Amino acid sequence: MTRDPRHDLLFEPVQVGPKTMRNRFYKTAHCSSFGVDWPGTQAHFRAMAAEGGWACVSTEYCSIHPSSDSHPSVGARLWDATDVRNLSLMCDMLHEHGSLAGVQLWYGAAHARNYESRLPARGVSQIPSDYLFVQSCYEADRREIRELQGWYVAAARRARSAGFDVVNVYGGHGYPITYQFLDPYYNKRTDEYGGSFENRARFWLETIELVKEAVGDDCAVIARHALDSLREGGLTAEECLSFMELADHLIDLWDLQLGGVIGEWGEDSLASRFGGENFQRPWLERARPHTAKPIVGVGRFTNPDTMVEMVRSGVIDVIGGARPSIADPFLPRKIEEGRLDDIRECIGCNVCAGRYMQRSLLICTQNATAGEEYRRGWHPERFSPARNAGNDVLVVGAGPAGMECARVLGERGMRRVHLVDADGDMGGAMRWIPKLPGLGEWGRVVNYRRVQLGKLRNVELVPGTKLTAQDVIEYGAEIVVVATGARWAADGLNGVSHDTIPGADASKPWVLTPEQIMVDGKPVPGERVLVYDCDGYFMGVGLAEKLAREGKKVTLVTPFSQISPYSTFTLEAPRLNRLLRGLGVELLAEHMVTRVDEGAVAGCHVYAADRPLEWEAGSVVLVTQRVSEDALYRELVGSEEGLRANGVTGLYRIGDCVVPRLVADAIFDGHRLAREIDSDDPATPLPFIREHRVLRATDEEFDAVLR
Repeated sequence: MTRDPRHDLLFEPVQVGPKTMRNRFYKTAHCSSFGVDWPGTQAHFRAMAAEGGWACVSTEYCSIHPSSDSHPSVGARLWDATDVRNLSLMCDMLHEHGSLAGVQLWYGAAHARNYESRLPARGVSQIPSDYLFVQSCYEADRREIRELQGWYVAAARRARSAGFDVVNVYGGHGYPITYQFLDPYYNKRTDEYGGSFENRARFWLETIELVKEAVGDDCAVIARHALDSLREGGLTAEECLSFMELADHLIDLWDLQLGGVIGEWGEDSLASRFGGENFQRPWLERARPHTAKPIVGVGRFTNPDTMVEMVRSGVIDVIGGARPSIADPFLPRKIEEGRLDDIRECIGCNVCAGRYMQRSLLICTQNATAGEEYRRGWHPERFSPARNAGNDVLVVGAGPAGMECARVLGERGMRRVHLVDADGDMGGAMRWIPKLPGLGEWGRVVNYRRVQLGKLRNVELVPGTKLTAQDVIEYGAEIVVVATGARWAADGLNGVSHDTIPGADASKPWVLTPEQIMVDGKPVPGERVLVYDCDGYFMGVGLAEKLAREGKKVTLVTPFSQISPYSTFTLEAPRLNRLLRGLGVELLAEHMVTRVDEGAVAGCHVYAADRPLEWEAGSVVLVTQRVSEDALYRELVGSEEGLRANGVTGLYRIGDCVVPRLVADAIFDGHRLAREIDSDDPATPLPFIREHRVLRATDEEFDAVLR
């Protein structure tokens, strides 16, 4: 296929100071938890985007000095020559694919934990962090400011030595000291670095100038900058634009974003629940008249027509992408090759950010290979032929895990793959979850796999077919994969009491499960509804919102210290709270349900069980826990003789059928089994590369692993 001429504009080169991007696609800096501690994972993950067509690829935030230590969060570092060595692998691999390597220099001041270095944090003013508990900084004097600027210069020189082409003097998100000098919310100084806007801008301007002088024409110097702090008493949109005018002669490109990591990061990395593609356009439009330099804009771009319109209208010059580049590192190449139906679009669930927020390695719902490029050797677009490709495979259950497993088995050339489901279509729970308020884009999980499965001649969907154990045994497939998913408990079984709830019985008209509401259409009786959420993610709050919008008076009860605690990790919690309160939903955290009766629900505060409470409720929705639908698998395990007699050589289970979990993890499970279907024991995952030091091992031995 060939590129649509309408999209030619996206593949024009862009001059960034002394460097040239080969097209208009820039993988912006984003957290991954790889940093310099996982140099192989970092290099191969970022290089995959370069191979996929992103013309410039950046690290995450990169600490310039031990007094800006984010441990236990893992970012990049340029403290010394050892960090240069580790990051140089990434630069080399990006250059092999013709892409520029970018680094984002960071000094955290009050927001630096320094749990590893145990050094005091140097800052603008002695104001405690609004991001961390029991964390503050000391106010740097003039000598210490000069020393700090020297650390920026030293880090920039190290970046140049590592092979970086683009040095980003990071000033966005409220996270670095450059921003904190500029923002009166943090800057309470009365010297030449505080007070007036010009004084507050001084530190960042001086630092950019020093960095630019240090790297010369060897590197482009850019700045990541906020368009608006979105904070009462903070940096205004007008001041943000004024700074662009002040610094424009020093900057080769502006990398623009919205709001801050500190406060509400979710306004910049907006979840699809609250906004679609190009949600930052109104702010980006305001920036254009204030600079003569190229602008990178973000907004979860996945549609090339939207990208072209943004460039052609002059709003931005470069398409920035973090989440879309994780979901599909080959997005630019697929646009270039005219393969738009192969784009694996980001669903905006923010599970990628969620893992980082839990101090863990990045994952992606759509792209199971994200972060596994080096550790497991997985490539998102390449699949080796299976050594046992002469076998037929039966996949029972066409939910997320089953669809992904069938897709990868098909790509690996298995003779015949039958994807069988009792429902009339593929998708499993992901056919109805996107019908919850705001989750429509989650339907991309099914849409992408439907298209890809339709292209595989060796894969066949068999809908509307419920198989018994005997049916499976006699089906004729040598390999059987059970992916029958999970269901919500109908008796209130939960992880808080580790028991059922007296009176909770979804066979009664006033007790309901999520599936009964969303799939079966079971009526929700009464004016008042109590939603009991022991799950803590999207289901409880989603149903509360749905019912409130339908006119019910909803009380959301949860035993956790806040509603939907997992949504804190996915950056949705602040907006969710405002949304539900605005709809009139009563939110009761730290409360338990102890009994369900018709018309009333008994409960108590989690820390005051001796003081019972009662809520009036015409109906109760149980969002307590999911239970694996594993009866078919267990029956098959007990039919070993019948399986063997009918030529079944492998029986496996994947996804929620094993244990209920995130959609991302269920998809990964299906992907992993298919990738390893020809191993000696596919049920047991193959070992992955662990990037860690081994006592008495040499550098040469460790480096050999990277090769």
